[in-house]
Amino acid sequence: MIFYLNGIFVGLLILANIVAVKLFSIGDFAILPAAVIVYIFTYPLIDVIVEVYGKKEGRRTVQAGLITQILALIFITITLHLPAAPVFQDQGSFETILNGSFRVIIASLISYAVSQNLDVFVFNKLKSIHGQKKLWLRNNASTMLSQLIDTTIFITIAFYGTMPIAILGSLILTQYIFKFVAAILTTPLVYGLVHIIRKQETKESAAPLQKQA
Repeated sequence: MIFYLNGIFVGLLILANIVAVKLFSIGDFAILPAAVIVYIFTYPLIDVIVEVYGKKEGRRTVQAGLITQILALIFITITLHLPAAPVFQDQGSFETILNGSFRVIIASLISYAVSQNLDVFVFNKLKSIHGQKKLWLRNNASTMLSQLIDTTIFITIAFYGTMPIAILGSLILTQYIFKFVAAILTTPLVYGLVHIIRKQETKESAAPLQKQA
């Protein structure tokens, strides 16, 4: 199951980077990048991995995600600079979707590395205190803290100096409120995945014993 979780995690990261160019609004409350809809699910996945497989596997998954994003950036840059065929009339649209600014890309990578590793650390620390009890607490506490750090680092690095401090603060606040609510709503997902994985592993571990019997 760890391979499926890692694959989904990395896939969501790449998808988030692709759809990040679109903005959507929630009434008059906030304007958010579409990436948040995808990215918020990476934290529950990391929490599930740490819960079932441990801190070491969680860090490996975060590292794999970082390496994959860097590789994706390299290959996207290469494809952007390939000469377009005469029949390809969408080079401008292609560049608009995939060619993010260098500053935003750096902000994304740094915020990802810091926040996801923090999530693993906090979740594991709380698990060492509570054992398998209070999964809801470590899931929400680690995710909410990590999302706050992620949002603050990303917006600060990506937009500091381009807009007033008050606007930056407003962006951080509105995005974090959305992520805060999302963290609570995805708690059942964490419980469901942990239950399914543990049940599956119990069956797999019991299978050899049944064959011997």
